[in-house]
Amino acid sequence: MGRNAADRLLAAVGYPERIPNDNGSFTMRVDGMEIIAEESSGRIRLVFRLTEDKALLPRLASYAAGRMLHEDAVLTCQGNQAFLWQEVPADADERALVRLFETFADSCDWWRARLAEHVESEAEEISEAVIRP
Repeated sequence: MGRNAADRLLAAVGYPERIPNDNGSFTMRVDGMEIIAEESSGRIRLVFRLTEDKALLPRLASYAAGRMLHEDAVLTCQGNQAFLWQEVPADADERALVRLFETFADSCDWWRARLAEHVESEAEEISEAVIRP
């Protein structure tokens, strides 16, 4: 990621340090999440890995169409992994960078809550199956 764009994003959101990745992007650790920021083709993109559990992909996909009406983050699947991503132009002003970060973090929280609900509902189903005579 170009130093100028990275520094502007970090400064805009008040992030204390830059954790570089091998490919020029960097990782921000926020609220138990690792959000990757990268610059490509004049855009700043934030990426969050939701899950590597292939069995969850159909359930996540069922939420995607409705979420497109409420947020700018996009659900993407590649192989067995599901990601969220959202982007703005690399030359976006500070206000747009803050909005990008805040709305993306909110989207990540919503999707993580859906995964947690799924894990809880599966645990309940397993318990009922085990308890029944």
